[in-house]
Amino acid sequence: MSERMDGLLMVLIGIFAVIVLGWRLNRWLMSPPAAQLPGMPINERIQDHPAIELLEREGYEVIGGKVKINLSFDTEEGSVHSRLFIDYVASDDGGELYLVKLSRDRLPVDWTGSGIRDRLMPLLLLYPECAGLLYIDQNESAVRRLTMDWSDEEWIGNDD
Repeated sequence: MSERMDGLLMVLIGIFAVIVLGWRLNRWLMSPPAAQLPGMPINERIQDHPAIELLEREGYEVIGGKVKINLSFDTEEGSVHSRLFIDYVASDDGGELYLVKLSRDRLPVDWTGSGIRDRLMPLLLLYPECAGLLYIDQNESAVRRLTMDWSDEEWIGNDD
């Protein structure tokens, strides 16, 4: 009788394992894809601009042209749309990829932590595989290399 109970227990464990395995497989197959953009955008069409020469003088090679990233936000009032622009994609001698933004006279960057966060950080968050961002100040003919790192410092409450 003991052997019969052992056999029945093994069959029940096997059925349970098959059900759990089937449920997990179904859940994995039906899960939505990750909400992340697929890799660094490279636009093969590169429009000529004085900034390209400036980047090449600094040791970068422009490998991609302007890219528009469409965004959609769902709110209680409905859906709203916006977009971000990457002016170029460049690489350095080591093969690292950088997003390139050109300065705009009517939208200057405030070079403080909050100014950089508000104007440039969204691009770095969209493409964490990039080595950083190159900001080209067209008035000063300068290239600013910007990288982002997470701080371990935790802030709780007021700064006193």
